[in-house]
Amino acid sequence: MTEILVVDDEKSMREFLSIMLKKEGYNVHTAEDGEIGIEILKGKKFDLVITDVKMPKISGFELLSYIKENNPVFETAVIMMTAYDSTDDAVNAMKSGAYDYITKPFKNERIKLTIKKVLEEKKIKSENLLYRNVEKSRLRFENLIGETAGINEIINLINQIADSKSTVLITGESGTGKELVARAIHNASNRSSSPFMVVHCGALPPDLLESELFGHEKGAFTGAVVGKQGLMEIANNGTFFLDEIGDSPLSIQVKLLRVLQDQRFKRVGGIKEIQVDIRLIAATNKNLEEEIKSNRFREDLYYRLHVLPIRLPSLRERKDDIPLLVKHFAEKYKTGPSPKQFSENVIGSLMDYDWPGNVRELENVIERSIVLSKDDMISNINLSSDIRMHPKSPITQTIELTERGFELEKYLSNIEKEYLELSLKKTGGNITNAAKLLNLEVRSMRHRLSKYSINAKGLNSWS
Repeated sequence: MTEILVVDDEKSMREFLSIMLKKEGYNVHTAEDGEIGIEILKGKKFDLVITDVKMPKISGFELLSYIKENNPVFETAVIMMTAYDSTDDAVNAMKSGAYDYITKPFKNERIKLTIKKVLEEKKIKSENLLYRNVEKSRLRFENLIGETAGINEIINLINQIADSKSTVLITGESGTGKELVARAIHNASNRSSSPFMVVHCGALPPDLLESELFGHEKGAFTGAVVGKQGLMEIANNGTFFLDEIGDSPLSIQVKLLRVLQDQRFKRVGGIKEIQVDIRLIAATNKNLEEEIKSNRFREDLYYRLHVLPIRLPSLRERKDDIPLLVKHFAEKYKTGPSPKQFSENVIGSLMDYDWPGNVRELENVIERSIVLSKDDMISNINLSSDIRMHPKSPITQTIELTERGFELEKYLSNIEKEYLELSLKKTGGNITNAAKLLNLEVRSMRHRLSKYSINAKGLNSWS
């Protein structure tokens, strides 16, 4: 039920509005002045407050100010009333955040219509705000695909640390999505409207890396004909992501340590210290503790970075997420109105593979198979040979009988189908030649192709 608070020092007005609004189906509370109104607001949430402007102790404008400071946006709407027809008061009320302003005396239908309009507008704004928040929440994690415990744990951790200013160190093998996690942290944080800057520490020589990070002054080195802002200066109030920080030279590590300690640095060739406010996130696929022992990484920098560590699991550690990832990439790389489908055999082969390149490798495999396949259904023949002929694939796996038994018919069907597809692939879709490779009659070959709905024309020549 809609909750309304009426605040007015005139008893007759309080009683009149209370009776009228209760008849309209609203739940109504009253207060004889702004001070009592604030006490009531402290203990209960209201959809609408109708308040007089001129009251003893605390005025309607002071009450409005309290409501706006202590209630979430769009949670409590305010209508202001006055016995004085003052244009200045009306303007001030609207500027201060009131939904409407009414002059006494007013007609019953006018106040009813105004309240209805205010509540409807408030509802629409609240729904739009909720939609934006849900959409923003979705965008935070739209590329973190998975339902396994490891991924859910990371998403929960991101929500916990997003607004912190503490440094994050993301570790994991290449291709596990370290930059995606860094972006998710930024998008979920109160810095999301500010820049998110990325620098790959191993992609640039030391001198150029220093200039990119911190900027340089005119004449600092040969070719520096003008001064230049560094990316850390540009990222002020935002998030700075140092990818593969384990590859950064020791000379850069010293300067990064100063940034982490004081949020200050100097441009190359400069004498002026530049103050910044950045949240630093670093990532590496190296074992930094081993790098410290080998004197390739500073121990003091490591401990400055290792405040909030996040370890990303490899794809082989979360293979149950592969079907979801396949569906996501199939949608991302679809070439028509609908994404291509992947057969159970393909999913099985993808689940059996060890994925040394992790999610990045899986994405490349899915994109390649979609581009090369002329059919709507992706089969094993569209996969690269290292995945298709993996030791655990249906063609090459070793059968082990256990007490649970073994699905012989399914296993033999998978073997038969894959050999049919391989023979057609090798002969460029020529059924007669493919039948000869398998020592089958052409009639038998056609029957088997029909049985498994294999389209010989859709298979390209062997490559």
